[in-house]
Amino acid sequence: MNKQFFKDALDWGFLLWLSGYVLGIILFMIIPKPYLGWIIMPIGSAFTLWVLFKKIKNNSLKYYFLLAFNWALIAIICDYFFLVKLFKSTDYYSFHIYLYYFLTFVFPLSVGLYKNIGKKR
Repeated sequence: MNKQFFKDALDWGFLLWLSGYVLGIILFMIIPKPYLGWIIMPIGSAFTLWVLFKKIKNNSLKYYFLLAFNWALIAIICDYFFLVKLFKSTDYYSFHIYLYYFLTFVFPLSVGLYKNIGKKR
């Protein structure tokens, strides 16, 4: 892969994760913990889709698959070290977290399919 892929995969993957992390820390003081993820998810989803449609300029399905894999891996690893381990959270993993990981993987694939189908028309 080229330099642009690493920028898209690592920079955007980490920035997307970091935006949710920072938003979570801010909202943690205002919103009850069980609802936190459900408030952050629509905001993070919109931001992720914006990045995929406006900032990622590739049409290859392979590119989007690798992007999906890397973004999901970044989310899982960063969550583990910066939320579970750092805050010693024993009840972090719940349905909305697994949904978040699923969407982090599926959004790039879906946008990649959409762009690839549009390219063939």
